Amino acid sequence: MFATQMAGRSVLRLLERQTVAIPLRRSTTQLPGIQSLSYTGTRYQPSQIRAFSCSSKRSKILEQVSRGQPIFTQNTSLRLRTSAFNATLQTRSFTLPRIVPEGQTAFGVFARFVTSTIIGLFVILGAILLHDSFTYSDQHVSGVPTNPLALHPRKGGPKNLPIVDTDLSAEEDDTARKLASKPKLVIVGGGWGAVGILKNLRPEEYNVTVISPDNFNLFTPLLPSACVGTVEARTLVEPLRKIIARVKGHYMSGKALDVEMGERLLEVEVAKDENGGTQRCYVPYDKLVIAVGSSTSTHGVPGLEHCFQLKSIPDAQAIRRRIMTNLEIASLPTTTPEERKRLLSMVIAGGGPTGVEVAAEIADMMSEDVLKYFPKLLRSEMSIKIIQSREHILNTYSQSISEFAEKRFARSDIEIIKNARVSEVFPDKIAITVKTDPKDPKGKVEKREYPAGFVLWSTGIAMNPFVKSLVEKLPNQHHSKAIVVDNHLRVKGSPVGTVYAIGDSATIETNMVDYLVELFDKADTNKDRKIDYTEWQKMAKEIKARFPLASKQFEKVHDLFVKYDTDKDNQLTMNDVARAFYEISKKTTSLPATAQVASQQGEYLGKKFTRLTKQHDTLIKNQVMDLDDSSYSKPFNYMHLGSLAYVGNSAVFDLGGYSFTGGLVAMYAWRSVYWSEQSSIRTKTLLMIDWIKRGIFGRDLSKF
Repeated sequence: MFATQMAGRSVLRLLERQTVAIPLRRSTTQLPGIQSLSYTGTRYQPSQIRAFSCSSKRSKILEQVSRGQPIFTQNTSLRLRTSAFNATLQTRSFTLPRIVPEGQTAFGVFARFVTSTIIGLFVILGAILLHDSFTYSDQHVSGVPTNPLALHPRKGGPKNLPIVDTDLSAEEDDTARKLASKPKLVIVGGGWGAVGILKNLRPEEYNVTVISPDNFNLFTPLLPSACVGTVEARTLVEPLRKIIARVKGHYMSGKALDVEMGERLLEVEVAKDENGGTQRCYVPYDKLVIAVGSSTSTHGVPGLEHCFQLKSIPDAQAIRRRIMTNLEIASLPTTTPEERKRLLSMVIAGGGPTGVEVAAEIADMMSEDVLKYFPKLLRSEMSIKIIQSREHILNTYSQSISEFAEKRFARSDIEIIKNARVSEVFPDKIAITVKTDPKDPKGKVEKREYPAGFVLWSTGIAMNPFVKSLVEKLPNQHHSKAIVVDNHLRVKGSPVGTVYAIGDSATIETNMVDYLVELFDKADTNKDRKIDYTEWQKMAKEIKARFPLASKQFEKVHDLFVKYDTDKDNQLTMNDVARAFYEISKKTTSLPATAQVASQQGEYLGKKFTRLTKQHDTLIKNQVMDLDDSSYSKPFNYMHLGSLAYVGNSAVFDLGGYSFTGGLVAMYAWRSVYWSEQSSIRTKTLLMIDWIKRGIFGRDLSKF
């Protein structure tokens, strides 16, 4: 509305440009031919007068005027339009006064507001239609030059598979031919990390190929909203080809299977036909970035085939379909009370952000839409349970936020079962175990069963199959949930400077003990096999640069030195330093598997790779092209910008040392953050429209 009014007002100002109102106090109804007119001491000659409007009782007449033509008016204001205000009899220039019609009232202000709004709407609509008219084309393309290797790839590699050296578009134009000779950057995955690289990589510096089974980027934080129709699925996706176009890259629909690091070949499974047939090929690379995300952890619980998970658009659509199916069956008179109660029993395993937001969205839909269009009995018999293994939900947030969310859920009739774990899932019920005394690790455990018409499994992450196969063939890979990378995001055990991993699929090493001897020898400047306080300060500085995640542990360097100086001789032996490294490494926490971390890591790599191309010649001369990233880049340092969660027409913000909770104001702030994080103007527009539709028409309760 504001944009519409501004557009309308701009048009009005354009129409009123070079216009001045001159009050006339002549009682005659006919004026003589205009010879000259004056206003506040400024004289206008007839040659300057182009047109005028005469207003009386809000009516306006617009006529052409020339020398000697009479003007008819009625003791009102004469509005003159001049062709040049500087060409006056006065020698000095003057500022044209703003037009303020006499007798302007509140109605006049309102009329002007409406007029500007209507004009603005027509201007915007006209601009849209004008743009739309230029989007239609009937182009025919023939004789496109194509590299023969793109049509008939050569075979090679350990498995003698086709090697995709080039793309079908590699010879289309001069830019494509230029990129064909650039270093090959292959990105596996199309999530937050991959998009972070693509948005920060300088165009036309790398021959970029993105490999992913899905040809779109998904805005995962709003998936819970898509489960109940608050936003539509199309709103959350942006085609990868549009994002890749910025760097003139290529997209390949496929799934990575293995890496031949010696020959720098990535094995990929691609489609063979439209019936589901597959074939394998190799994609060569100079730099490989693994950003495939993670899988859902099962924790060894049987019966998870009866659960839903929420990691993709099909997952959200399946959840929405199940909830609406249960509601429709529960509203039938032929449904027994026991079956109705089971159908309306929603169980969510996991009290993290995803589980909490899904529970909040379901509760909001029941109160705002189901209550209005379904029998009210359904709302009274609906039950939502969250199974949480810890003492509080949102346990990674501050305690005040957890308590606020729990109180908010209590008002929404959402039951939270704490200190509980799922033991088995059945088609029509769920079995859990609950600790009767959480403080006693060997305390009694109570077994319970609940009927369930819908179960969401949201209890942690596990290693992606591709990452798992890669970890098994690399040394120094000991993590059970992700591939270990160093502080430059390089995969440990891989050729230096060639393979990187980011996002949920990677974890940055925090074990300083592996570097004990190297760091000790470097800090021991006098070679007495002991570390004094000055050398300890030097070592601490080196550790903070090499292990940014441990920086917080080294804020009080003197206190650490005193703590581990066991014999109080103001020196640390290697055993003292080893004990310090071991204990500090245990306290250093890994980065959370969040979109924020993946996005920052992608941004870091995009800028690093761009910096590499700028310093290419210098690095080649010094023979450090692929040897050591530290020669041209600082280690990755994560900056936590805060966490947020939707808890049912309200939201919570955890900003490190500051937390913020609230109702509608917090919810609109939550929306603003996610709206600003959208990857394109298209998704921003669709998201705003979805929120407006929900407010005006409610959620879409259709089932399809």
